[in-house]
Amino acid sequence: MANNPNEPQQQQMTIELGEKEAEGIYSNLAIISHSPAEFVVDFTRILPGVPKARVHARIVMTPQHAKLLLQALADNIGKYENQYGEVNVDGQHQPFPTEVTNIN
Repeated sequence: MANNPNEPQQQQMTIELGEKEAEGIYSNLAIISHSPAEFVVDFTRILPGVPKARVHARIVMTPQHAKLLLQALADNIGKYENQYGEVNVDGQHQPFPTEVTNIN
């Protein structure tokens, strides 16, 4: 059967996961900012009794990739909820802070 030239070709990609990255980083707070050219997502965690938090990872991406990430998260949350039930966030956490003090 001949390939249709109008159909996009699927590419295979190998993605390596280093030992350190495989451990993961726990985050219960993401601070998102943007400029005309990029979105910045800072991942941190807030702990009871600790008055400040440190950024553990910063991801910088284009607006197009940020939107693709949003779509991928929505798709995966939908699949998760179909398998395990609805994720309830009402009253579980305080709202994300509107002001953050940066300390280097």
